[in-house]
Order: sequence, then C-alpha cells, then structure tokens
Amino acid sequence: MSEKKSEKCVHIYFDGRVQGVGFRYTTCSFAHRYNLKGWVMNLADGRVEVLAQGDAQALDNFLRDLKNEFLHYITDIHLEESALNERLKGFEIRFFGCRA
Repeated sequence: MSEKKSEKCVHIYFDGRVQGVGFRYTTCSFAHRYNLKGWVMNLADGRVEVLAQGDAQALDNFLRDLKNEFLHYITDIHLEESALNERLKGFEIRFFGCRA
C-alpha cells in the first residue's frame, strides 16, 4: 500500500486592494500549477476568500507565490486550517451572489 502525501485544507481571507487586479484568475492559475482543489471568490466587503486543499508543501508554495505576486496589494491575510473535504474536485472561481 502506497503512503499518501501529507494533505491539508486551508481557508484564507485576503484583505487589501485584492479585487479588480486579477487576483482570482492568478489564484486559480497557481492552484492548477500546484494541483490544488478548492475555490476562490470575491466578497462584498472587498476581501477575497480562498479554500485550498492539497499537499502541505504545495499549499505553502501556493501561498508564497500569491504573496509575492500581490505584495503591494495585500494588507492582511487571515488563514486557518479546515477539515479535509473529500467532495472538492478541481479548483474554480466562484462568483458572489450566484445561486446554483
């Protein structure tokens, strides 16, 4: 039986000038680069919310790349670990206020 990589899930809120600067699309691109699952969404209060799940090292690299890319736009980051979600498939951009 093969050993499963160390996987974790994080819920992140980014504050600052993070809307209207390509933040969601860049987040999605980086998530695909690191083979992460989850989603990114603009919030009505100007923040961006991200749920990302995958290999722990990949998540660290993903967050590092986002911080570097938007260094002059992010003023604060609130991150907390979440329970793994087996229902996540791929990584998507969600749109605020849309109903399925």
